[in-house]
Amino acid sequence: RGLPDLADVEGQHFVKRALEIAAAGGHNLLMCGPPGTGKTMLAARLPGVLPPLRDDEAFEVAIVCSVGGQPRMPEDWRVRPFRAPHHTSSAAAIVGGGTVPRPGEVSLAHHGVLFLDELPEFNRRTLEVLREPLETGRVTIARAAATLTYPASFQLVATMNPCPCGYAGDPGGVCRCGVEQIRQYRARLSGPLLDRIDLQAEVPRENDWLRASGGPRAESSAAIAARVAAAHALQITRQKKLNARLDVRELGMHAALADAEREFLAQAFERFRLTARSYHRVIKIARTIADLAGRAHVARHDLAEALQLRRMDRRHDVP
Repeated sequence: RGLPDLADVEGQHFVKRALEIAAAGGHNLLMCGPPGTGKTMLAARLPGVLPPLRDDEAFEVAIVCSVGGQPRMPEDWRVRPFRAPHHTSSAAAIVGGGTVPRPGEVSLAHHGVLFLDELPEFNRRTLEVLREPLETGRVTIARAAATLTYPASFQLVATMNPCPCGYAGDPGGVCRCGVEQIRQYRARLSGPLLDRIDLQAEVPRENDWLRASGGPRAESSAAIAARVAAAHALQITRQKKLNARLDVRELGMHAALADAEREFLAQAFERFRLTARSYHRVIKIARTIADLAGRAHVARHDLAEALQLRRMDRRHDVP
């Protein structure tokens, strides 16, 4: 079945690169930018650059969807799920619930994408229940009648505005939010939740493409998907899992840094006040960037690009 193509999105090359890295390593992604910059349009195109479901994955997805009362159509057999619950959804709707616990959105997105548009608009408690499945790839629901564990190995893609009105830092709009309003808005996302989102990319307003004419069409999802598939194959061969799922010990085995790269990252760690979890996620992202380029070792420029994709770790900056 045809999926939306990234070639339909003009400009936003930095964010497209973030999407490619997210797809290649199974990383979670948060896009921050003013209204109308294409955040939702970009997120909807992530499934088009992900490899099709393998048979074992397709069986798992079909079983979970059947238990959840949403059986899959035959034409969707190898298509990765893309779930986009509304921000008014309850915690039970997101992680599952009911007298007899049934799968929630995190499980219905198993082996696929969970898209949360306008992330800070979700209830704080609803967001906090995402921490378990993001960390473990499964969710346990305890009720009087039964305690059930459902798979929930999904890729989170979310969007947010830079402030309540959406126009902080936007040269094309006028922000009317006070400093405290902006702080409170950002505080809706806890540090532990942000730490579990590997990639944090800005989506600025771009108008240069409006003046371009007759240039080459933007790169297609198929072209990007070929690079993503090659990176997936490399990771599975090397470590039997995608980079986003590596623990600290495995990261030391498969993404060990040379002394110069370790010193470079240590300086960035101090300058941007990264948390320990963020430190290791930067290395995971850099490992994926190196895999996309077919390099055996992580280089300094891989780390530099990875740091650019942890924008919200810079506590003193507007995201």
